[in-house]
Amino acid sequence: MSRLAGKVALITGGNAGIGEAVAKLFAREGASVVITGRRKDELDRVAADIQNDKGMVLAVAGSVTDESHIRSAVAEAVRHFNGLDILVNNAGIGDFGKRVHETDDETWSRVLDVNLTGVFRMTRAAIPAMLARGRGSIVNISSIASLVGIPLLPAYAASKGALDSLTRSIAVDYAKDGIRCNVVNPGLIATPMAAPLMGNPEQLDPILDHYPIRRPGKPEEVANMVLYLASDESAWVTGGTFTVDGGMTAW
Repeated sequence: MSRLAGKVALITGGNAGIGEAVAKLFAREGASVVITGRRKDELDRVAADIQNDKGMVLAVAGSVTDESHIRSAVAEAVRHFNGLDILVNNAGIGDFGKRVHETDDETWSRVLDVNLTGVFRMTRAAIPAMLARGRGSIVNISSIASLVGIPLLPAYAASKGALDSLTRSIAVDYAKDGIRCNVVNPGLIATPMAAPLMGNPEQLDPILDHYPIRRPGKPEEVANMVLYLASDESAWVTGGTFTVDGGMTAW
């Protein structure tokens, strides 16, 4: 039996990378999926792939910084698929290559607005639909940058550290309502965000020296963990932090 049969899932940043892998896996496992993202052409490509694979999908273009888009995405999920069971907060941005004294207010605010406040907004909008359902699973996509010090990404690291704490707060507040919340912390994953690094062996190889499994991860490998946390197999799991990092944080 499909692991998400009868479930409705909303995935932010579903147009590429980890979000795309999650959306396609969820659809194969029987979920009806709503994907959001800022680039409509990429969303439409992912939606077409899912439909060609006989999956149920709805694409809603927009940004997690836009409250009207957020409310529309949740409303469309409920209207088209009669409810909402799963939320994957995957949308995120990075600003790399600077230390704190080189980071301006605009950069700091922009990164936190997407990576942290965007999760807050989307979760706030989704929870009433889950309360109406009497169940729910929220999976936040964070980073190992919330767990260990990584150079030259202070705004990104701060946003992800706060996201881990927000996850635990949500888990404690809504457990009695049947809503679970967990966070996945990937290491270096071969996604479009990491494409410049993937194409530069001089920069990539020293980074991989910190990974016992000496390669970048694949989006599908993160998606497998997200599937477990979204499914009923993890019914007694909430407030957890799950690294998918090739052993990087084990050292």
